[in-house]
Amino acid sequence: MTDLHQSKYSEAGVDIDKGNAFVKGIKDIVASTHQRGVLNDIGGFSSFFAIDTNTYHNPVIVSSTDGVGTKLAIAGLCNKHDTIGIDLVAMCVNDIIVGGAKPLCFLDYFSIGKLDLHIATEVVKGIAEGCRQAKCSLVGGETAEMPGLYNGNDYDLAGFVVGIVNRDSIIDGSEIKVGNKIVGVTSSGLHSNGFSLVRKVCFKDLGLSVGQQMDEFGCTLGEELLRPTRIYVQPVLGVLKHYKINGMVHNTGGGFIDNVPRILPRTCKAIIDCSSWKIPPVFTFLSEKGNIPMEEMYRTFNMGIGLMAIVEESVADDIVHHFGALGEQAYIIGEIAATENGDEEQVELIN
Repeated sequence: MTDLHQSKYSEAGVDIDKGNAFVKGIKDIVASTHQRGVLNDIGGFSSFFAIDTNTYHNPVIVSSTDGVGTKLAIAGLCNKHDTIGIDLVAMCVNDIIVGGAKPLCFLDYFSIGKLDLHIATEVVKGIAEGCRQAKCSLVGGETAEMPGLYNGNDYDLAGFVVGIVNRDSIIDGSEIKVGNKIVGVTSSGLHSNGFSLVRKVCFKDLGLSVGQQMDEFGCTLGEELLRPTRIYVQPVLGVLKHYKINGMVHNTGGGFIDNVPRILPRTCKAIIDCSSWKIPPVFTFLSEKGNIPMEEMYRTFNMGIGLMAIVEESVADDIVHHFGALGEQAYIIGEIAATENGDEEQVELIN
């Protein structure tokens, strides 16, 4: 009788020992993000975080999840993986800060065909840096080897954030009214949306490479495209200590056209003066070289404004200056007006 071969998981492409080594290797990186409230290290089945009941008298838990999208392909082309994690954190924490919530803890999901310890560690370094910028604790995650689903060193990322806000401090846009001003806080560039269109224009249509020096940007194409998404958590929390904000918008996929109406009362519309800030060169380049109509640009990209705060007219200038003191460039970019009927478009772009 012939002996049957004893199969092992590693022969199917999954290396448990390498996965364990990865977790052990990143423990110090993860621990460097921990704020007060974290009760255990990574490696357990779940993570524990204690709520500060002295600060939060009527706490509401706020959560969000997001990914980085096809910007991951740019990281692969550049073979640079230490900033894409910042984008991952930013896309999640910016979504909850606009509701007034402070991020507490973050988890990531990293999946790849065959675990590459260097790539995975670089990714986690970026996630940790993003968490430090947001003052949010990286408390765990999942690393999955999925042979057969990914080619080469291709991988995917997802992030999950849990935050907290007092119920009476929730910012949901319900207090927005006619006459409010719109304060726009600048972006660092493309951030993490619209990259399928970016890749089509730059690589398919124009035949450019990530290593190509671009006079328009003062750097290589890859460096421009990989600029990390700005994290607005600490500046917004700093402003909220002194001023009331009636509504906020994280300007991501959908741009101005789709994002602003998400927080507007039906009786209000936003009039945005597109000449009130300087549009970064990357957007002008894409519009001109890709022959992309302006309406499509403002519906796909942030166009240089990554976050909007809708505030009382009396404090708008002060809030602009306060953002400046916190290291963020901000402008008054528009105002809230009344809609004439319920079917009217809620965003009007003017020059």
